[in-house]
Parts: sequence; C-alpha cells; structure tokens
Amino acid sequence: MNNLNNYGNFKVIAICCDFLSENHFLHNRRPLLGAAWELKADRKYFCKKLERNGLAGQRCESALTDSRRLWRASHFQFPRCHDRLRLLPFMRTLPRLLACLFAFLSVISAEGAEEFRGAWVATVFNLDWPSKPGLPAAEQQAQLRAILDRAAQLKLNAIILQIRPASDAIYASQREPWSAFLTGRQGGSPGYDPLAFAISEAHARRIELHAWFNPFRAATSLKGPFSPNHVTQTHPEWVRRYGGQLWLDPGEPKARQYILDVILDVVKRYDIDGVHIDDYFYPYPKGGVDFPDGATWQSSGAQTMQSRADWRRENINSFVADLYHQVKAEKPGVRVGISPFGIWRPHVPETVEAQLDAFSQLFADSRLWLQKGWCDYLAPQLYWPCAPAKQSFPVLLEWWRSQSRAGRPVWPGIATERIGARLPAKEIADQIAITRSGVPAGAAPGHIHWSMAALMRDQGAVDEVLSQGVYSERAETPRR
Repeated sequence: MNNLNNYGNFKVIAICCDFLSENHFLHNRRPLLGAAWELKADRKYFCKKLERNGLAGQRCESALTDSRRLWRASHFQFPRCHDRLRLLPFMRTLPRLLACLFAFLSVISAEGAEEFRGAWVATVFNLDWPSKPGLPAAEQQAQLRAILDRAAQLKLNAIILQIRPASDAIYASQREPWSAFLTGRQGGSPGYDPLAFAISEAHARRIELHAWFNPFRAATSLKGPFSPNHVTQTHPEWVRRYGGQLWLDPGEPKARQYILDVILDVVKRYDIDGVHIDDYFYPYPKGGVDFPDGATWQSSGAQTMQSRADWRRENINSFVADLYHQVKAEKPGVRVGISPFGIWRPHVPETVEAQLDAFSQLFADSRLWLQKGWCDYLAPQLYWPCAPAKQSFPVLLEWWRSQSRAGRPVWPGIATERIGARLPAKEIADQIAITRSGVPAGAAPGHIHWSMAALMRDQGAVDEVLSQGVYSERAETPRR
C-alpha cells in the first residue's frame, strides 16, 4: 500500500476498480467482495466517476493505464476466478486486497465529498469588513478580495456576507439607504455595488455567496443622522426604542412584510446562493425591561386569545415561514439559512445550562422552524467547547440533529474567534471532525466560522491546524 499511496487517491480507486474488472468478480458473479457488486467497475463507468471528481478525457485513461501498470508491478499474483485450484494462494493475499478496497471506500467518502464550510463576514461596526468606514472603493475591494483569497486558500466554500446590518444596504437599493459602515455617512454611495462585486469574486473562486440580513434591527444607536429614505423616517410608527437601539416591531404585520419585500428584492436582482438571518428577532433583554410593544399588542394581539408571549412567538414564526416560502417561490435554488442562539431552552437537553431562554426572551422557537422545514439549513451558534456538559458542543449538536424531522441539515456555528488560552485551535478542528460523524442519512455535514476575522489574523495558528488536518482536501458544497 505504500507504493499505491505515492500515486494518490485517484490511483487507489483506479487500482481497485481495474483489478475487480480484470479478474471478473462481476462478470462471473463471484461475490467474494460484496462491495464489488456495487462498484460496477468497468472502464466506461469508472471514467464517468473520475470525471465527476475532476479528471476527464485522457486523464481518465492515464489513471487507468498507470493503475494497471502499478498493480502488475506490485507482484501480487491474483488468480482468475474460474481457476479454483489457484484460490488458496489468492486467499493469502486477500487481506491486502481488502485493505486496498477499504482505502477505496474511504476515498470515495473524502475526495469530492460534500460539506458546507462557511464563515460569517460581518459589516456591522466594521467587525470583519470593511476595516473602517469611508475607505476608497479600491481599498474596500482589495480587502474583500483578500478575504475571499484566504477563504479559498483554506478550502472554505461559502461566505455569509452581512448586507443589511441595520435596515440599511451594503448593495445598490432603491428601498433602503447605503450603510454608514461603508462610507461613514448613511446614504453615501461607495461608488460601486459591493454585493455584485462580492458575488462575482466569490463565484470566480468556486465559493458560494450567501446574503445575510438582520431583519428587525433598525439602527445601532439612537443618534443618527438618518437618511430621508431610512425606515425610521419613512415609517416611524413601526419603530421602537430599546436598549439604546432602534427596532422594527415584529408585531406590526406591515413591518414584517416590508422586511420580506427588501429581502425578496435582493433575491430577484442578484445571483446570490443563499439568504441568511441570524439570532436577532425580538432584541436580547436589557436590564429586565420589556420590549415596548404595548400599543401593537392592544391593536393586533390581545384579540387573538393568545398570551402575549405566544403572540410574539407567532409573529416570528409567521415571518420565518413566509420568508422561506417566498424565497423558494421566487428562486427554488437559493438556500435559506437561519442561525439562532445555540440553546433552544435551558435544560434542553437535561444537562445544558443557560442564562438566556431564547424561546421565552427572544421569542424564537427555532426548534419549530427546524421541525417544520422552514429553512434549508439551521446553524445554531454552538460557541462552547466539548466540555463541560453544561454547554457541550457535541451534546447540543446531537440534540439539534434529533429535532430535524423534516430532514434539514444542522450546520453549527463554531467560535473560532474565541481561540486563546482556554480554547486552543485544536478544539475548533475537533469540533469540525465531530460534525462529520453521526450525520443523518441523505444529509451532508457542515459548519460556519464566527468569524472570518479570526481566520484572517490566523488566531492561535488556526489556519495551519485546519489546512493540515480537517481541511487537507477540498469539499464541494452540498447539492441544493
């Protein structure tokens, strides 16, 4: 097997298939190796397999020719199956053949495998990109190219780019103003379309580009100044002050539809690969103060005969379901992803502890969305190590997967940004390895790094840990 490894994984596949074909295991119906019946190892079939994995034409023939030459040079003397008297010497070499076959099967699962390898690129507060507001267009573009180059170098295959951080736009929009995080002034044009540029550059590197929207945050501060076409100016009746920020009230049906229209506008006009929303629905609680939606509750909630908490959850459920169905009606191939808080409720599962109850405080029933299939993937933010049990990455991942009754994959967010003395880079690689085990039938593994900035600065030498281990081979994004 040492000689075989020098020829690379494709040669191992070719050797196994060529050997099985030459020795008539299939043609003579000799099921000495049960897997051989599934391989259908003839030249035409196998060339197609190689083509799907990036080898074509003469390269297919070359791989087969090289494998036959190498196989014969390895001094194995395997008998034809019709010569039963020679089967005993053959049986002595069977363990080595089986080792070769197992190598083949492992290669099939690794080479050309499907795995979602993503990273978030946040624009709010210039966390990931651009590095600061007001940079010239050329410098912004150079920074974005550098991000995509690093993603391609690490063999990531998806970038989740935040394009609507606060009811503003990191793209050319007739509905909402340019973001101040781009130019330093809300409404000021950067001189190019960042989303169109990002899509073009990402696709040139075989990377998916997912458009990340923050649905209900209207502004990150109370100050402004706000552009005349910002929602705080055009529809102040929908806006609520809370925690030093401005929020669109999820209880306002017209506000929810406004957000959906903004998202659908992007889906229609841009060649994005996905729509992504995060964990901000009703805002995170501040100082025990309740969200100020009393007027909305009285006008549209009290008569529903629901509790106020149930009404709030239904507002979010309705938004999530409408988002999924409307995106799919417009472009079925666009993925819809949601990244909620990583713990559905405290003590679910039993060993898990949490200070926040996202179900009752953010009014986000993310388990229901997964069960109903209102997303193409769920990315719960599992920003904890494997131990201790009170917030255990594998325990939480297994629980989330068990809730996916509609067969939607769970591709967790991982806390690459928290690498340090208490969280070594190896922990991130270990978590990625964990996501590859126990994957439900028909699903593909995946994960998303929070965030790209940690990979750009090679935090804790994580880039080398990933490149030499879990990212040693490229993976294709899962089929849509």
